[in-house]
Amino acid sequence: MSQLSFDAATAKSLEKAYHKRDMIRRRRLVLVALGAAPGERILDVGCGPGFYERELLDEVGEQGSIVAVDASPDMLALARRRCDGQGNVSFLDGTATALPVDDGDFDAALCVQVMEYVADPSAALAEMHRALRPGGRVLVWDVDWATVWWHSDDPDRMRRVLTGWDEHLVHPSLPHTLGAQLRAAGFSDVAVAGHSFATVDYDDETFAVAMLGMVADFVPGRGGVTGDEVAAWTAEQRDLAEQGRFFFEGTQFCFTATKLA
Repeated sequence: MSQLSFDAATAKSLEKAYHKRDMIRRRRLVLVALGAAPGERILDVGCGPGFYERELLDEVGEQGSIVAVDASPDMLALARRRCDGQGNVSFLDGTATALPVDDGDFDAALCVQVMEYVADPSAALAEMHRALRPGGRVLVWDVDWATVWWHSDDPDRMRRVLTGWDEHLVHPSLPHTLGAQLRAAGFSDVAVAGHSFATVDYDDETFAVAMLGMVADFVPGRGGVTGDEVAAWTAEQRDLAEQGRFFFEGTQFCFTATKLA
């Protein structure tokens, strides 16, 4: 299996998508759930293009600080540019399973749609636990890709397209076991909230449409799905929208927990 590569092209594509309405909604949900306070030190595991860093700076203020870690040089370059001139945020090259940070150095940590790409989530959660001070908070957000579905008059083709898309990551349904893994890593007060992103409109501001292009680029040749089939699938989605029959739903899960004091 060849996962999605977070190279320069993907980084720029994601940066563009992160300006969309559904992504803005998700960031607001994450920031509320994280509850960063002035003066806190925050760790972002898998920071991507740095949108959370730029917004968290307003939450922690001048007395707080943020450390952002990512394994993609292209993502780190975008994140640094987004936070240019801000002295209380730093960006480090590193992986979720070997965080380049000290023990007990953070008040809170977040990891948004990253853990599902990590081969060993338990090791990554252990690293986040290590990095937090006693009483520190963790937030992990991931998608259950089994819930993702576009309406189609060809459900067999739809199913095969999504099966091919599942190859873009390691754990398509990580939320099923994430609560247990958080507890096993030593976290307490584990809680989860599910957030549905659903639409009946072919709207560029939604996850539904933002993902269409990514799926269409990734899936051809995977799971026996041809490029012609994927082209027919995307064309069908536009046709369904013109007929007023477009529908998409996918559920994303926000887990929160605390390191025992």
